[in-house]
Amino acid sequence: MSTSAPSAGTAPTAPPAPTAPTAPLCVGLIGYGLAGSVFHAPLVAATDGLVLDTVVTSDPTRQAQARTEFPDVHIAATADELWDRDLDLIVIASPNKTHVPLATTALEAGIPVVVDKPIAATAAEARALAALADRSGTFLSVFQNRRWDNDFLTLRRLIAEDDLGEIQRFESRFERWRPQLKGGWRESGAPEEVGGLLYDLGSHVVDQALVLFGPAVRVYAETDARRPGAETDDDTFLAITHANGIRSHLYVSATTAQLGPRLRVLGSRAGYVKYGLDPQEGALKEGLRPDGDLPWGEEPPHLWGRVGSGESPLTGGGTPVPTEQGDYPAYYAMVAAALREGGPNPVTAHEAAHCLDVLEAARKSSQEGVVVEIPATVSDSA
Repeated sequence: MSTSAPSAGTAPTAPPAPTAPTAPLCVGLIGYGLAGSVFHAPLVAATDGLVLDTVVTSDPTRQAQARTEFPDVHIAATADELWDRDLDLIVIASPNKTHVPLATTALEAGIPVVVDKPIAATAAEARALAALADRSGTFLSVFQNRRWDNDFLTLRRLIAEDDLGEIQRFESRFERWRPQLKGGWRESGAPEEVGGLLYDLGSHVVDQALVLFGPAVRVYAETDARRPGAETDDDTFLAITHANGIRSHLYVSATTAQLGPRLRVLGSRAGYVKYGLDPQEGALKEGLRPDGDLPWGEEPPHLWGRVGSGESPLTGGGTPVPTEQGDYPAYYAMVAAALREGGPNPVTAHEAAHCLDVLEAARKSSQEGVVVEIPATVSDSA
């Protein structure tokens, strides 16, 4: 079939003009301790469409560290220096007591915000921030990176594929052996610091349980300060009854001499048992980056969990199942897509408030020695 040439005097159609590259979104990071330097800064820097513009820290050692790791970054001693820098996103990774005031200031200025967990000390404060963001139409998200742990992603897959049958009990542990106190605000007993493991690691295990199995209606907890000189909880257990009847048993501890399974999930047909933590935190602490040449978030076969019934995995029971690739970078990729394209918020403040409902109930349960009911109107609210 022949193709006729354009008629005389007819100009050929011009190719479309190239689209100008979109400028990256400039990010200001408040705090350069563990959360800021190990998690947020590397993940922001590794995300297409985001650039780390400013780091806020008053500590000279951390300022020097930030300059070494990100030579082009602007260093600010206080958050007050951020508001005139024309930023597209502010990430709050400073101590817990600063989360609400800093997020409020950013939202009132119309600047999108990511807040490290826990977003606030109380569910009421979290809902107030959510309402402020909703009224102003400003993006507000909470950094719950453990939704992208390899074991959690694997369990979600197993549940979606109905490999375990009807789930009856969920056990989740973040246990460590740290018999000596390290000091700092996370171990402070001052209420305004929002310290202790219940609000630290507990924010992760509770969030995962709620994502998997829905709202909680009943909470029982035991919290202890076991190490000499400890001012706040360092060994905590929570039992959650979900609205659908599934029970979650959650453990967070710094005083566990023998670590239990990271996950033990029991269904009507089979169970899933997984030992060992996701490798991404360790890799980030070692200076590895998700935009490097090495595979990210992968786990060797000898660490895979097992699915089976009738025998312990430690004596050969069950079948090894490949662990999904951990994917912390997915969080900031979703944040970038939400800001640029109106994509979904990876973790909303409303979800964080539900998590805080459970944490507050757990604290009350432990203090008073009672089971605490969470009203359905709270559990089911948006």
